[in-house]
Amino acid sequence: MTTILKIGGSLEFDPARLRALLTEVAQGVHGRCIVVPGGGAFADAVRADQIRDGFDDAEAHRRALDAMGHRAAHFCDQEPRLVRSVEPWAAAPAAGVWDPASLRAGHPDIPESWDVTSDSLALWLAARLCARRCVLVKSADAAPDETPDILARRGLVDAAFPAFAMRYGGPIAIWGPTRQVTLPQRVAA
Repeated sequence: MTTILKIGGSLEFDPARLRALLTEVAQGVHGRCIVVPGGGAFADAVRADQIRDGFDDAEAHRRALDAMGHRAAHFCDQEPRLVRSVEPWAAAPAAGVWDPASLRAGHPDIPESWDVTSDSLALWLAARLCARRCVLVKSADAAPDETPDILARRGLVDAAFPAFAMRYGGPIAIWGPTRQVTLPQRVAA
């Protein structure tokens, strides 16, 4: 079974932790793993460009997907044993990095707005692959009792995250710098 491991863009400011995590993935420490890269500084640049140039959220979403693709390439440059793939569900390697370029044309399940970031896209991929778990590696900790709704309200995850969490339905963990927690399970009504 696959683990989806979303590595937040903010980890670019913690290069030792990022390098160690990519090495662990390449060595199979976390089992079969597909890394979902956060956009990091590339996504921040898209936000700034949108404010400056005034393009709509759909265009910003496509550019943010490109930002994730840039981070995917960067991760593979840092750890050459990782394989970059735009279609990880088609014969994915034991350790790969997802480039979401195929979503650039749009997908009916994914709103094209800033409500959806790499956090929700990781859950979307986890649901699509029936992953055994989805892990979000963050630069901030979550409390053991926090739900997806609480995490979204405090800005640790994006606004669409609670809905994507319900659709996924599997275990979701947040790995912060000092604590790893698994979120309480919720059952769809």
